[in-house]
Amino acid sequence: MRYKNIIIATILWVGFAPATAQNILTKTEAVALALAHNFDIRTAQNNIIIAQNNAGLMNSGYLPSVTGTGSANFSFSDVENTLQSGDVQSVSGVQTKRYNGSIGLAYTLFDGFGRSYNYQKLKDTYQLSELQARLIIENSLLNIFTAYYEVARLTQNIRTQRRGLDISGDRLIRAKYSSDYGQNTQLDLLNAEVDYNNDSISYLTILQELENQKRNLNLLIGRDVQTQFMVDTTIAYAQGLHVATLLDEAKTTNISILQEQALLINTQHDQRIVSTAAIPKIGLSAAYNYSINNFGATSFFDRQNSAGPTIGASLTWNIFDGGLTKTRKQNTFILMENQQLNLERTQLETQRNVSNAWTIYQTALFVLQAEKKNLQTNKRNFSRTQEQYTLGQVTSIEFRQAQLNYLNASLNYNQAKYSAKVAELTLLQLSGRLLQANF
Repeated sequence: MRYKNIIIATILWVGFAPATAQNILTKTEAVALALAHNFDIRTAQNNIIIAQNNAGLMNSGYLPSVTGTGSANFSFSDVENTLQSGDVQSVSGVQTKRYNGSIGLAYTLFDGFGRSYNYQKLKDTYQLSELQARLIIENSLLNIFTAYYEVARLTQNIRTQRRGLDISGDRLIRAKYSSDYGQNTQLDLLNAEVDYNNDSISYLTILQELENQKRNLNLLIGRDVQTQFMVDTTIAYAQGLHVATLLDEAKTTNISILQEQALLINTQHDQRIVSTAAIPKIGLSAAYNYSINNFGATSFFDRQNSAGPTIGASLTWNIFDGGLTKTRKQNTFILMENQQLNLERTQLETQRNVSNAWTIYQTALFVLQAEKKNLQTNKRNFSRTQEQYTLGQVTSIEFRQAQLNYLNASLNYNQAKYSAKVAELTLLQLSGRLLQANF
């Protein structure tokens, strides 16, 4: 009864798994969902919009500023005037009203080219934000397909483990019949039952791990983590990859190198901007003013209105600021040198990383072929052992060992297939070709 209950429970799990995962999530759909819903990618896209706004003409300083002002003042006062003759005039509740309005325009005609350099820096910063977004997209896609291929690997492991479970179930039933008819000892039955229990546990463990990885993939593509799906387990490897070509491409397309180059350009802009502090600046201003004044009964004038334009020009020259500009200029030179060093270091690191990734990829391909041959050998060995076991020519222990060898070879081959693909994608990312890769 004990092993019968185990068989029933396992059958329920086996039957439940396909029913909850019917929709196939293709690789193309995974990319589309990630680009539309992945949280990191959406944040990076918003940052691009911010940088684009900052690089616009309205944030450049080239446009004039226009301001308008207006005011109204009312006063009530008691006035006492003493004349030269000694007479005193007292007036209570004198009303005074003043109205003023103006509109002014200010424009920097020349600022020592600082505005031009700053505007160019804003545009280059926009390009840098695009590079940062590309890095986030590449990292997100690599993480997504690492998770996608992990789901594919576990899916195939489930199928492999299920076949092994079916074989152990047949062996258990065979051992039970043999024990009932006195052909085998009770020990064979107990061994078969233990092996079936272990295979059931392994199957359920992989099934649980598969569900966890599916939820992880759902999170990465930005959808409900409880969404059930299946994946495409086929793999297409890139053809015609050469390490020399990848190294050359990395020099011009690796995202880390491109970012360091953009940062170096920004430090050059900073150096130019600081140098403009010592150049005179010329500004223009214009305004139109209008005012109305009601002075009240005690004033010489009862009412005064005025209106008219005002035009002005200004010259500002930072002759000496206590050495602040000189200090900033010296620091920008040092920062530019540091950024140049960062660029050179990144270039060397990229060469190393591509070379290491190439070695890992080649090793993964070799392991893949070795595991494939190993699987074929173990499959033939198991088939022969199974025939001999059916004829009673080998023991259950020998049969179990052949079964485990075949199972492990299948699992190792599944691991090698997807490890090689992930190694390939990592290599393509380092060379700057991930976005054009065949996933």
